[in-house]
Amino acid sequence: MFFSVRRKNIIPFSCVIKKKSVILHTAIVVCNFTLTNEEADMSISKTRQKLVDVARQLFAKNGLENTTMNDIAQQSGKGRRTLYTYFKSKEEIYYAVIEGELERLSDKLDEVAARKIRPQDKIIELIYTHLSMIRETVVRNGNLRAEFFRNIWMVEKVRKHFDDAEIELFRKVYTEGKADGEFDIDNVDLVADITHYCIKGLEVPYIYGRIAHGMKEEDTKPQVAKVVYGALGKFQRKDF
Repeated sequence: MFFSVRRKNIIPFSCVIKKKSVILHTAIVVCNFTLTNEEADMSISKTRQKLVDVARQLFAKNGLENTTMNDIAQQSGKGRRTLYTYFKSKEEIYYAVIEGELERLSDKLDEVAARKIRPQDKIIELIYTHLSMIRETVVRNGNLRAEFFRNIWMVEKVRKHFDDAEIELFRKVYTEGKADGEFDIDNVDLVADITHYCIKGLEVPYIYGRIAHGMKEEDTKPQVAKVVYGALGKFQRKDF
């Protein structure tokens, strides 16, 4: 029989092999268990997203008040027990729907912010992207659009994180533009706040077509750029 010697202790080599086999087997089991947990998390995420998607479609079609938890459970094919596992009330699902819509808008703004364009052009694109995405969100949600205005306090509660993220986005672009000498800004934080709340105030009239009625985007951009660049201490660019 072969032996392994360590600190004067004599251990049968066959036992070492067995112990290594046990350790290896345990490691494999742990890895499999981890993979199973990841798969479970993905399943949970998909189920929750399915419920939110179905709820949004029902809210858009029938309105928030005319949609019940039972409607969502039946339409999703998941059952009431599953629905209540993820959401305690219809209002909670409504919050999740708004969050999902704001995430779409946030993703678009991030795409614009990541473009390799001049900071002053980026600001204009961020403004138009924000307004067009808000309008698209409201329009595509049909009967739910009324809730965005009637229950504005609910929307405000959910969109706080989005608002903070957008202000930070403007802050970064203004800081970049100031460093490049494109913006004449004394207080970047203040200008970022003002920009965000100005755009936010334009949302409702923009959605209802009360701004630049009958004008195309390419016609309005030079005028908007003139206002923005003037406020930032820069003249309007000639290549719009």
